[in-house]
Amino acid sequence: MAAVKSSSSSVSNPVSDQCSDQESSNKSEPLIPGLPDEIAELCLLYLPYPYQALVRSVSASWNRAITDSSFVRCKKSLSLPLPYLFVFAFNKVTSRIQWQALDPRSGRWFVLPPMPFPKAACPPGFACTSLPRQGKLVVLGGVRSDSECSTRTTIVYCTSTNQWSIAAPMRTPRSFFEAGNINGKILAVGGGVARNGDSIRAVDCYDPENDTWAASATLPTSLAKYDSNVVGNKMYVTEGWMWPFMLSPRGVVYDPDEDTWQEMRQGMRDGWTGVSVVVGERLLVISEYGDCPMKVYDPDEDTWRYVSGDKFPCEALRRPFAASGVEGNIYVVACGLNVGIGRLSECGGGKDELKVEWQVVPAPSAFRGFSPSSCQVLYA
Repeated sequence: MAAVKSSSSSVSNPVSDQCSDQESSNKSEPLIPGLPDEIAELCLLYLPYPYQALVRSVSASWNRAITDSSFVRCKKSLSLPLPYLFVFAFNKVTSRIQWQALDPRSGRWFVLPPMPFPKAACPPGFACTSLPRQGKLVVLGGVRSDSECSTRTTIVYCTSTNQWSIAAPMRTPRSFFEAGNINGKILAVGGGVARNGDSIRAVDCYDPENDTWAASATLPTSLAKYDSNVVGNKMYVTEGWMWPFMLSPRGVVYDPDEDTWQEMRQGMRDGWTGVSVVVGERLLVISEYGDCPMKVYDPDEDTWRYVSGDKFPCEALRRPFAASGVEGNIYVVACGLNVGIGRLSECGGGKDELKVEWQVVPAPSAFRGFSPSSCQVLYA
């Protein structure tokens, strides 16, 4: 019996041998012929974000190198990631929705893979936020077109893999609500009409590290129309003015350290008259009226001041707007996905006096029918 076992164990399996040879060949295959792998890996590290996803299909060795966790860590440690603008857009005529990324340096656009949400309807029903330094988009909630019901969906896009994944669902089905990133945690605030006819006041908090949701302090009041932003470690949520200006808007402020909501200061909520954007610790608003003047909030005096410099390019940038900011720049995505890049600087005329210079990046003609629903800046 022992002889039989020894004999059978020494018999070669042609299929297994072939797979082993193929795996060994792939592992020994140089990343770039004629270069040491150490030099080749440096070349791959300096590839811009959109192309890293494309070169995964070049060879098995390139795919392994780019998707390896040590490769991603090395890229971050070298401070190689650059800011890209990610835009969630929809076409009212075709009902098509899609994400695309803009490289502000070259003006080139790259279309992302479709989200795994086949029954999506009404893009404004989603809430979008991001983990910028981790290179991740987070898309929450939405409305199913077949049932017109709000969903609990959490979808995450990762720039390092150019793929979407389904994360843990929210505790509460939501649509037409706000979301924000506070210290690496995602807050989902309010939402569409609940069963009893009132707006949803429940607040959910997502921990991306553990992929878990937990309840946070409930909203003290229902808000009719949302805009929100995170300044420092606090989230500000307001109804925002609706044209014509009939009623003073309500607004609340969330403190994560105390897990409490407080009423927004009157000057802040009364002057919050458009789409907000945060640059550094400054909260700015691009007004929805007139020639879209831009204002900056002064927390010491609870007032808003107009930003000097270039006039907002209304002719090239038409409503609706979606805005985001990073590294002293404001990115405003408008109808047709034309993008305005506003560069802020201090003009020294007084207390934190700001001025802005605008540059317009025209979108491809293929985007003419699209309108922005959200835009996020990610490092990739």
